Amino acid sequence: MSMYRRIFSPLRIGGVEIPNRIVRTAHATRLAQGYVNDDLIAYHLERAKGGAGLSILESTSVHPSSTFSLSAADDGAIAPMRRLADAIAPTGMKLFTQLWHGGYTDPAADGGLPWAVGPLPGRYSVAPPIPMTTEQIGELVEAYGKAAARMQAAGLHGVEVLAGAGYLFSQFFSPVLNQRDDAYGGSFENRIRALLETLRAIRAATSPDFALGVRIGGSTDARILSTDDVNAIALRAQAEGLIDFVNITHGDYYFHVERYAGMDRPVGYQLPASDHVSQGITVPRIIVGRYATLDDAEQALKEGHAEMISIVRGMIADPMLVAKARDGRGTEVRPCISCNQGCIGGVFTGRMRCAVNAAVGDERRLAEDLIVAAAQPRKVVVVGGGVAGMEAARVARLMGHRVTLIEAASDLGGLLNTARHLPKLHLIGDIAIWLESEIYRLGVDVRLATYVEADEVLAEQPEVVIVATGSQPVDAGEFRQTADPAAALAIAPDARVLTSFELGMESRGDFGKTALVFDDVGHYEAIGCCEALIEAGAEVTYVTRHQMFAPAVEGTGRTQAALQRFYKAGNFRIVTQSALVSIERGSAQIRSLYGERTETVAAETVVLAGYRQSQNEVWAALRERVPQLHIVGDALSARDIQPAIREGHLAARSIT
Repeated sequence: MSMYRRIFSPLRIGGVEIPNRIVRTAHATRLAQGYVNDDLIAYHLERAKGGAGLSILESTSVHPSSTFSLSAADDGAIAPMRRLADAIAPTGMKLFTQLWHGGYTDPAADGGLPWAVGPLPGRYSVAPPIPMTTEQIGELVEAYGKAAARMQAAGLHGVEVLAGAGYLFSQFFSPVLNQRDDAYGGSFENRIRALLETLRAIRAATSPDFALGVRIGGSTDARILSTDDVNAIALRAQAEGLIDFVNITHGDYYFHVERYAGMDRPVGYQLPASDHVSQGITVPRIIVGRYATLDDAEQALKEGHAEMISIVRGMIADPMLVAKARDGRGTEVRPCISCNQGCIGGVFTGRMRCAVNAAVGDERRLAEDLIVAAAQPRKVVVVGGGVAGMEAARVARLMGHRVTLIEAASDLGGLLNTARHLPKLHLIGDIAIWLESEIYRLGVDVRLATYVEADEVLAEQPEVVIVATGSQPVDAGEFRQTADPAAALAIAPDARVLTSFELGMESRGDFGKTALVFDDVGHYEAIGCCEALIEAGAEVTYVTRHQMFAPAVEGTGRTQAALQRFYKAGNFRIVTQSALVSIERGSAQIRSLYGERTETVAAETVVLAGYRQSQNEVWAALRERVPQLHIVGDALSARDIQPAIREGHLAARSIT
């Protein structure tokens, strides 16, 4: 603990004492709709046991005119929230929630139009919102006060008002978005009036020891909302004694990935903005910025950037992060790889998950502390040492089984050993490194450079076999396009054609002045291929059957960041809904999927990012020959690390 003296010093926020300086700031989960439920309680309880000092629950609606996940808009919210507060209380972690109204970003409870500062739709809106009347603003201010009172009645220790990230109050603050000509628009004083009235209403509705703060931040476009204005707003609220803390963020829906950047941005990437906003602030400050280790958090505290550091994704990946690091077990912390795949992308597709932690969103069934010793330890053989196989071996060993892992290659990690060499994908290998460390620590019998077939597996006399033999890229000569499977791709003998796997093996090579990436999958690998080629100096044409760039990971925000980099480089273009016709030396011919229009594209190198072929021969040969047989990860179906790790985990948990 002496390594983290600042982190483990308590802090007072208003009338609330926080046991340490690590906070889990508000983040959407989609685990509950309306009121708190058992899944959400289990999710937060796991991280409370893991040592966080404070958790701020996800955006909680205060009024039916804008809804998302949780709601505090009526008294029905009190009892479910009380269940969460009571469950958390024995851990010592303090609990706030974030009171929220989305303005033009989110629909009303009845599916109708949301209330907003004016008629301008948001970037992702499908219809103009309803401009609020002064009476509706007054109704909403009152709703915030009532919602805060409900949260105090439920046993929470405080609330924050979301006044950043492009939601309602940000829309009021903006001289661009707020074109009102009444008391809530025009001058700076008028544009901040709604927030100040809201904070006063909450103060009046709650007791003095109930903490109140704001989450606030500017836009990446300073014309919409500058950090100068945000600093002035925070100083004004502080001067009136309306806030006990400031939680600083940056970015909005005009460039939303700024709020939760991936591995392409450094730890602390928001410091320039948060340092500016926090000038003159004397109440406790919370900052964010891809912090995922106590070492980085301690350094930020030491440098005086804030009084509390947000670690959200790090504690999604490993709920016990704080406790493990505190107890000198830092090497056992499962790393967040900042891929945004489950934690951000999952929210946009229905439910938060985590690429590296199979239990996320399913803690009632899969939490790590629910792994118990098997009543009958088995002899388990895992064939394959990628992430699916290593996770299966890790969990099986935790259950007390005798585990042997056999890998044909000379090292563990599977395809991640190649993927991590692509630019901006370097952290993806960290989970393989951690899994390798864990299986050795736990005593798994690991055999490298050992190719086995079914009879050799049976010679081990296993009671359980888990096949995780992965997948292999399809050779260029056998490549078939999903959108045109009947057409063979004509490739000239002297054309330079690489698979994405081959590009990963030589990602720092000379690829000529022009290149084409054909993306049949729509995932991270095509982004990495484009990045490698652009960094090598090539002018890149991205061609895909899809309607957009890398759609499978659009929800992560990382496509937005990548496109910004690529277009800034000035040598990138996109051609969608198209197929490859032929590849010659120095060029490729493409055609539209909706007609006969063709185009010849200059391409000294063509990279094919296509579906891989499962390697499942061992599994097929073992069917009905072992008592318990499982197939997981790419061996089952070539996808990505999230299903691979989850399937490996579930296979081990299912051993009987």
